[in-house]
Amino acid sequence: MSSAENADVDEQQNALRIDIPRRYYLLPGAAVLTGISIGLFRGSRTASLRFLAENAHRTPKTVRGWYLYNKSKNYRVLLGGLKAAGLDATKLGLTAAGWVALEEGSTHLGLDDVREVAAGVGTGVLFGAMYRLPMSAVRRTTVLGFLIGGVLRALRWSKEYLQDQVQARALEEAAAGEGRAEGVEGAEVARRRRG
Repeated sequence: MSSAENADVDEQQNALRIDIPRRYYLLPGAAVLTGISIGLFRGSRTASLRFLAENAHRTPKTVRGWYLYNKSKNYRVLLGGLKAAGLDATKLGLTAAGWVALEEGSTHLGLDDVREVAAGVGTGVLFGAMYRLPMSAVRRTTVLGFLIGGVLRALRWSKEYLQDQVQARALEEAAAGEGRAEGVEGAEVARRRRG
């Protein structure tokens, strides 16, 4: 080996690698983008209506007045939309980060089988607290979180079941290709145990 190859090997061994699961940044990132789009739309519409209500009694009389009126309105609409976008993006991003944290916390506590349900219930309560909802609405968001978590758990179970089926079928085909009858029987026994 040359000294250049040794240096490359040393750099690779000394490199710091951090593997972050995709859901840690995809879910909060998607929630932030959703919050920005919702906030821009709702905030700009609210600011527009507020500006119209505040200035309905003094409509401009000249062309220059209309120009300044619309210019002021557009700036207020843009500012209102950006403020609401930042607020909604923060709220939804924190709620999604709460989901991920609750799901990961459930995994570390050994509750891997119900991690989605625990995250859904916890996020429902977190959402109710974040948006300062009345208690009846908090109950509804908690039930909705429970249902969403249950659906996600069922989807994860289905995915695992299908992956097991694919692996069993691959073992069967490999054993059949080699002409081993005992391999096919072993795959059948493994399939019956899982199913």
